[in-house]
Amino acid sequence: MERRVVVTGIGAITPIGNNVDEFWNSIKEGKCGIDTIRSFDVTDFKVKLAAEIKEYNPEEYLDKRAARRLDKFSQYAIIAAREAMKDSMITKENTDMERVGAFIGSGMGGLETLEKENRVCLEKGYDKISPMYIPMVISNMAAGNVAIDLGLRGESFSIATACSSATHCIGESYRAIKHGYQDVVFTGGTEASITPTGIAGFTNIKALSQAEDKNRASIPFDKERSGFVMGEGAGIIVLEELEHAKKRGAKIYAEIVGYGASSDAYHITSPAPDGEGGARAMVSAIKDANISPDKIEYINAHGTSTHLNDLCETQAIKTALKEHSRKVMVSSTKGNTGHLLGAAGAVEAIACIKAIEDSFVPPTINYKVKDEECDLDIVPNEGRNIKLNYVMSNSLGFGGHNSSIILKRYE
Repeated sequence: MERRVVVTGIGAITPIGNNVDEFWNSIKEGKCGIDTIRSFDVTDFKVKLAAEIKEYNPEEYLDKRAARRLDKFSQYAIIAAREAMKDSMITKENTDMERVGAFIGSGMGGLETLEKENRVCLEKGYDKISPMYIPMVISNMAAGNVAIDLGLRGESFSIATACSSATHCIGESYRAIKHGYQDVVFTGGTEASITPTGIAGFTNIKALSQAEDKNRASIPFDKERSGFVMGEGAGIIVLEELEHAKKRGAKIYAEIVGYGASSDAYHITSPAPDGEGGARAMVSAIKDANISPDKIEYINAHGTSTHLNDLCETQAIKTALKEHSRKVMVSSTKGNTGHLLGAAGAVEAIACIKAIEDSFVPPTINYKVKDEECDLDIVPNEGRNIKLNYVMSNSLGFGGHNSSIILKRYE
């Protein structure tokens, strides 16, 4: 028998807030977390802006030794996971930790450490590379370190599907619980790629906006959009089997009822024409939820602020939702946070969970110039106080990876 899966805890560290409450209040206030990059000198860079974590000192969260031995992407994951665990009130007394998993994705892994140790290698020689180099760099270590830190002894793994990583992890966690393999999973994504080679690489592939005005850089669905803005951070969601959650008296935020995934099999960076692959992922999620398309009231779009993504995602939504696409509210919170790559889907899923809880639809901020090709209701600039029953979150990654999840108000 298939089991119902609910959300019982959330945690986040983002460019607009270092915990969930700060993040969500910033979304409601329309705050933009983009600014001039401070973590390295951008004098010689074409791209000057990113959405960095603000006022971050790892030693406020971790002891000195742990902070030194963890790349920032793992630090962020642990910080968000601890918040999610505290929020969920899961303990070894009320939960069998051998039935609790950690499915946490990252698109890039420990890029900051990779750069640092490469410089050491070139300047001082191979023998000087840190013995912690490999454990700090490999992308599975966010899941591994969270499992170690929290004592989660169930299945533990990482999915790396670029910008779809977190949503794939959430979807696979849902399936693992639904089909009885786990009772609880800590799931989501983490990323810390605002580094010289991270910015340079995405700049040279023509993905990043070179705008200098922070309020006109990440502008999803706006006709003047010119690329995405790099963000960083982590989002962790506690998914739990319904009866398990009820038995221990857990607070239930929402229920996850649908998951769909697909591959474009088209191009390494460009989406398939007309968003065909993304549409199939959405249709699969709707079928999995066993609902009609007109039940979806709000979509948190991938909405990266690149020309092709926003156009193709608009077309995909029209294909998947047909006539209802004219009525559904669609917004992108990447105007607030920038693009968190492998963590994007997790932070955006948390926005969806809070949208259901607070009956508030996040706006697409800094929107000015209408694009006739992106003609959905994108909730421009002002959020809306509307009760939501079904919401969808989309993620579309380089390599043609598409994933969609559907969350429902818990009854």
